[in-house]
Amino acid sequence: MKTESESKYHVEPHIKESNYIRDIVFGFGDGVNTSLGIVAGIGGASIGVDIVILAALIGMFTGAKAMAVQNYLAVKSQKEILESEIKREEYEIEQYPNREREEIEEIYKSKGFSGAELDMVVNKIISNKDVWLKTMLTEELGLNLEIIGSPVKGAIVMFVSFLIGGILPIIPYFIVKTGLFTNFIALLIAISISLLFSFLIGAIKGRLAKKSWLKGGLEMSLLGTGIALLGYGIGSEIGNVGLVNTK
Repeated sequence: MKTESESKYHVEPHIKESNYIRDIVFGFGDGVNTSLGIVAGIGGASIGVDIVILAALIGMFTGAKAMAVQNYLAVKSQKEILESEIKREEYEIEQYPNREREEIEEIYKSKGFSGAELDMVVNKIISNKDVWLKTMLTEELGLNLEIIGSPVKGAIVMFVSFLIGGILPIIPYFIVKTGLFTNFIALLIAISISLLFSFLIGAIKGRLAKKSWLKGGLEMSLLGTGIALLGYGIGSEIGNVGLVNTK
């Protein structure tokens, strides 16, 4: 049983939802599997290591740029929608205060408040226009004002996460140039790296979402890496039928 002192200072841990966590997870995961798909596909066609590295690096930077731009536009659109809703609610509070007060009453009636207690809560909320506005946005419209974030920061996080994930499957091919092992061994190492880091980022995602870290890790590593490895079969077939010159 907890003592009064322990209860007083106990703080229940909570995770503050953030788009940046999503950006890291998706950026890193997409980077790993995009590069793996490229090196596996080109490796399957038995093309020289320099071409593998060049194609993977081009794909990595192109993919990172595309993901960053898409994320910037998506977050910017979210912010614009949010700002539009804020302006609309501000206008309605100014122009139709009685109607907006009734909406606050309905919200808190549905939460079990009534009578003098309901009047006290409603009057307290509408006495501060910032609180009133935030209550309308979160309770009536279901908008979470804390998770949108900055479009520029989101784009940077996505770009960097994609590059970090994307470089990992390429590293073994740089070592091939030293003569320590073959292209096929490099591919096996790239697959192992991708599985490991995809599992870790999936496990972290699972923990943050208060779900099974094992399920999250397996889901991200097996699905993502498995789809990327389709490139190996495609590359092998293209090489076999002679659509590209692999000499």
